[in-house]
Amino acid sequence: MSYYTPNPTSTYAPNVSRYPSTTSRPRPTYGHQHQHYGPPAGSDPQLWQWFCAVDTDRSGSLSVTELQDALVNGNFTKFDLDTVKMLMDIFDTDRSGTIGFNEFAGLWKYIAEWQRVFKHFDRDHSGSIEGHELSEALRSFGYNLSPPLLQALEIRYASGAPSAYGPPPGITFDRFVRACVTVKTLTETFQRADQDNDGWIQLNYEGFLKISLNAP
Repeated sequence: MSYYTPNPTSTYAPNVSRYPSTTSRPRPTYGHQHQHYGPPAGSDPQLWQWFCAVDTDRSGSLSVTELQDALVNGNFTKFDLDTVKMLMDIFDTDRSGTIGFNEFAGLWKYIAEWQRVFKHFDRDHSGSIEGHELSEALRSFGYNLSPPLLQALEIRYASGAPSAYGPPPGITFDRFVRACVTVKTLTETFQRADQDNDGWIQLNYEGFLKISLNAP
């Protein structure tokens, strides 16, 4: 089974067009700090208060559902569960299945960087990303997708069911993050398999399923 994709070239601009990085993630601590111990030294007091507010079982770490309660879109809707699980997978550095405060602080910074990107490309200030805005955002990251692929991506991550009478609904902030992370993850997976850098790879059925199942 063969696939072709152009090799993207990065054209990142400072602040808004640079793909948000997870390099600020804390190293694994293998053990979360419990709430009654107080905030870690040098931590943001407001962020600590918010962390404690959503840590409803007072365990000192956030479950998937508690993390979902902590993350909201600009229209005050919760992040969808798939996006929350993706963020949990990225920032749960000790693989405990929960998010401790230090991991939460890294995640919060990552979300803030994505919010700047989202606001920059939401040209009409609608609170969602439409097709042409999605195309511009991905192109700024170096991903020059074809119109049919962009349309499929827009439909896949639309915040509501597509209508036969107009374009798909816009993509909310949480789904925008997931769409961009998915494109980045799949592209990097492809590039690792494209060892001769010619834009083509060959996959057997099992290899195809592995790539598909590992997508965010």
